[in-house]
This record gives sequence, structure tokens and C-alpha cells, in this order.
Amino acid sequence: MYEQIARNKRLSYLLMLLVVVLLLAMGLAFGYATGYGLLGLAVAAVVAGLLAFSAYYSGDKMVLTASHAHRVTHEEEPQLWNVVEEMAIAAGAPMPAVYVIEDSAPNAFATGRNPEHAAIAVTRGLLEKLNREELQGVIGHEMSHVRNYDILYATLVGIMVGTIVLLADFYLRWSFWGGGRRGRSRGGGYVQLVFLALALVAAILAPLAARAVQFAISRRREYLADASSVELTRNPMGLASALEKIAADPDVLEAANRATAHLYIANPVKRFQKSARSMFSSHPPIEMRIQALKAMAGAPA
Repeated sequence: MYEQIARNKRLSYLLMLLVVVLLLAMGLAFGYATGYGLLGLAVAAVVAGLLAFSAYYSGDKMVLTASHAHRVTHEEEPQLWNVVEEMAIAAGAPMPAVYVIEDSAPNAFATGRNPEHAAIAVTRGLLEKLNREELQGVIGHEMSHVRNYDILYATLVGIMVGTIVLLADFYLRWSFWGGGRRGRSRGGGYVQLVFLALALVAAILAPLAARAVQFAISRRREYLADASSVELTRNPMGLASALEKIAADPDVLEAANRATAHLYIANPVKRFQKSARSMFSSHPPIEMRIQALKAMAGAPA
């Protein structure tokens, strides 16, 4: 289990570094292709910084509002509150805010910029369809996301990927309206022609590559949170059983959409479950997660 945790952390850091390098390389290529040199790199960094700043301070509120989640107290949901408190103590983290989504589909997610400003949201269906051990496994998974700063990583990577997409869209529009010809008229010769060609290829391929890396990071963090949940609960079968119930449940989470789906413990958009092995899936195949958890418990897959 600890080896899996360490391996997933290393892979996540390498993938995040790849997104940073891709963003800076695109900014540099577009800068030289348009004749503005290092200014393109500076623009990419500033845009990413401004977007990250706004998402850092208000991203969690937007997610909770979009998910129709309402905050609950210990008196309103005593069992949920107690389980969250247990997992927070086990993780050595502050008690997060607790939210409930009034939906029959069993699911959950965590959000927030750090453990001191975190929230865990679960659906009504999760509370009604899971027993206490299964609920502990799910909350342990979400508490691990909080402790491991997964939400912050996901936000920052999402911002960088979004910036790459914005840069690519800007360059393609600039080229379409004759910007490439204007750039060449200012000089630069064959070197600038090379950069123009490279930038055009990057504008087409880089957004796809960035999205694939973003989802790969998300999948590694899901495996990491599963293993970390076992570290907190000492009960891999609780989470394995919870995932089996969530996967088998036919209800669709109405509040979820493709913008927030990656936050949930399991993909809430059911029609995408069959393509979960795709490089563009934000979640690893749920059956593989269950197999890994059963292997930790020494149970047959």
C-alpha cells in the first residue's frame, strides 16, 4: 500500500511538470511565431496566474453551488458528521465543512484550496444506500483528497490546461485572419517560418495532449486516494464494497456535468462509464480500483 502511494505521488508530480513545460513551450513558440518573442511566454504565465488566483479563492464555492449542495450540522446528519470527524482525526487534518446533495444517486466529492478551507459533499443516496463501514471508506477517500492537496493540484492543472486551450484558440484565429502574414512582414525569415509551422502544429495537438495529461493526473490521484483511504480506515473492503454499490446503482446524478464530473469518487455521468479506459477519462476503471483494494485485503478479485 505504501509503495503504491509513493509511486502515484511521483507519477502525479511528473505529469504536472509536463503540463507546466507544455504551457511554457506553447507560450514561447507562439511568441516567436507572432514576432513578439518572450512576450508570448510572459502572456501565458500572466493569464495562467490570474485564472489560478480567482479559482484558488472562489473555485470551491462555485463547485458547491453548481452541485446544489447545502451545508449540514451535526444535529441534522449525526452519522455523516461523526464519520467525517473520525476521518479528519485519522488524517491529522482540520474538520472540513460537511455538505449534502439531495439526489438519490450515491456519490461524493471533496473541494477546497487546502485542509483549512475544505469541504466534503455527499449525496442523499450515498447516505441511504451505504452502511457505516462503506461510508467510512468513501469519506476516507475524500479526506485523502483533502490531505493530499488533490483539489488544489486539480485546480492548478485545470487552469494551465485551460490556458493552453485559450492560447491555441487565439493563435488559430490570429492565423486565420492573416496574422501569420503580418508576422512575416516584420522580418525573421526562415527561422520565423519554422516557428510559425511549429506553433500551428502545437495549436492543434497541444490542447489534446494537455487534456490527456490532465486526465492521467486525475486517474493517478484517484488510485492514490483509494490507497490513502485504506491507510486511514485500515479496512480496504469497506471502500471496495462502496465502489461496487456506486457502480451498480442505476440512478443518474442530475447535478453533475462534465465540468464537475472529475471531482466525484466515481464518474457520475453514467453514459461515459463504458469508455472509462479511454485516455480522456478522468477516472480509472472502477473494477480495477476494486481489484486493487481487494488485493490489499488479501481477498480474491
